[in-house]
Amino acid sequence: MQTAELMILDWIQTHFRCEALDTALTFISRLGDHGEIWIVLAAVLLVVRSCRRQGAAVSCALILDLVACNILLKTLINRGRPFLLHPELPLLVPPPGDASFPSGHTAASFAVVFALKGCGSPLWKPALALAAVMAFSRLYLYVHWPSDVLGGILLGAAA
Repeated sequence: MQTAELMILDWIQTHFRCEALDTALTFISRLGDHGEIWIVLAAVLLVVRSCRRQGAAVSCALILDLVACNILLKTLINRGRPFLLHPELPLLVPPPGDASFPSGHTAASFAVVFALKGCGSPLWKPALALAAVMAFSRLYLYVHWPSDVLGGILLGAAA
């Protein structure tokens, strides 16, 4: 399976890698470092009186995701990242020091999407667009396996 996943990552590098995407996808990926963009969204929703229910749902989803993803699964599975197999490939971001599975950026992003959708908030659509691009960015940046991203999507949905 890892060979097929490596082929996907290498195909992305061969067919999509360009300066514009290097800049854009690095920026989008950094929005998800430590969940900042989603934490800010939760805080804004909690402050706006008419959106507090959505803010509470997003906050709860992020907390559940943090525990399940970063504290439990990454520690238990302890999967190596793909860039470790290709040290000659220049990374566009600092190499993450934690385990690869599941993708925390993807899990947090999709936890927010599903929390917003569950609350009936129209914000789930732009959140989905950002979450999808962020998930792709993790593959593009060569820091996650495709199954890490898929696992992140499923974990986010569960959270």
